[in-house]
Amino acid sequence: MEHFETSENAPIRLRTIPAGIWALGFVSLLMDVSSEMIHALLPIYLVTAMGASMVTVGMIEGVAEATAAITKVFSGALSDWLGKRKLLAVIGYGLAAVTKLVFPLASTVGWVMAARFVDRIGKGIRDAPRDALVADIAPPHLRGASFGLRQSLDTVGAFVGPLLAIGFMWLTFNQFQIVFWVAILPGVLAVALLLVVVKEPARPAGLREVRAPLSLPELRSLGSSFWLVVCVATVFTLARFSEAFLILRAQAMGLPIVLIPLVLVVMNVIYSLAAYPAGALSDRVNRLTMLIIGFSILIAADLVLARPGNLAGVALGVALWGLHLGFTQGLLATLVADTAPPELRGTAFGIFNLSGGLSLLAASLLAGMLWDNFGPQMTFLAGAGFTALALLGLGLVRWRVPALGRNQKTETEEGTTSSQSETRP
Repeated sequence: MEHFETSENAPIRLRTIPAGIWALGFVSLLMDVSSEMIHALLPIYLVTAMGASMVTVGMIEGVAEATAAITKVFSGALSDWLGKRKLLAVIGYGLAAVTKLVFPLASTVGWVMAARFVDRIGKGIRDAPRDALVADIAPPHLRGASFGLRQSLDTVGAFVGPLLAIGFMWLTFNQFQIVFWVAILPGVLAVALLLVVVKEPARPAGLREVRAPLSLPELRSLGSSFWLVVCVATVFTLARFSEAFLILRAQAMGLPIVLIPLVLVVMNVIYSLAAYPAGALSDRVNRLTMLIIGFSILIAADLVLARPGNLAGVALGVALWGLHLGFTQGLLATLVADTAPPELRGTAFGIFNLSGGLSLLAASLLAGMLWDNFGPQMTFLAGAGFTALALLGLGLVRWRVPALGRNQKTETEEGTTSSQSETRP
């Protein structure tokens, strides 16, 4: 297995990632394309075509995202209780695909709100079981690369979707319904790919059955290392507020409204390019080291964006923001898979996602308050401060639990070397 350790053989590492991981990555990509083609246009459609107020738009988005975050806990726990991940992933993706039919047919704001609500329920049902399925399929020594690849492909969908929406709006002379109809196709393809290509691995013999995943004894059995990861990730997410503030910063620096979508496109392109290499590298070095680099990049991004400058400075800040996402999001998920017991991975990812979702909501509210009362500089400086606090916590965790973040292949090799040295005459 020495070829995994050499940088010149990186393409071999990519080819050795199981087909199920690739399939789950393309499922995420296709569903993101479908969703983002609609979501990129939905606020404008609600306000201009359906006469909705900005308060209504905010309420729809807030309720939808909160619903998704809460649902993830229960779907993850249910996948542990059933001992099956793929079934819930199919239900979640299928629900999202079917719901896409409502958007081009909706005649009132109420129908759009209901569709958005059900769509997010589908996301909540699928996310935790899907992440647990990635952990179940991925070999331990390729876990970081596997999560990084899925995240990278998912992020491709996040910028391809809006670009396709812009292109189809131009081709159809701003016919929203036509774009919404086109968006259904990649969603259907995502479900078909999941059904046909992804094979759920057999439950390991002797793996403990979980009767009450959300009971206090089971939550305790997740272990202190898992809860440390959740705590650090929660504090870190307080610094990672909504990317809407990047758009506002760019607009304040004079970026024309027609070019505003480029902010998220640039961020997501860099995010996508960085996620897989960061995950693959974490299989060879300590994952906490990679996270320390990612946290430090976010501090740099916040400091650049806090400075009164020009569009070049904003572009640099946005690029650094995307880079930090690539260095952190897949790795945090990998640490959850590393630390949670296999029979409780669904529950673990549900808790992790709920904590992150609630923290992101609090972070965005705090960022908005700081922006309104003290200006954009204070918003980004506060982000840098929370990141520094999370970085301090990460250093403390590394000192207190030195084994956390070390890839299992390295630990096995060290154990073998140690054993050989002890038996050597």
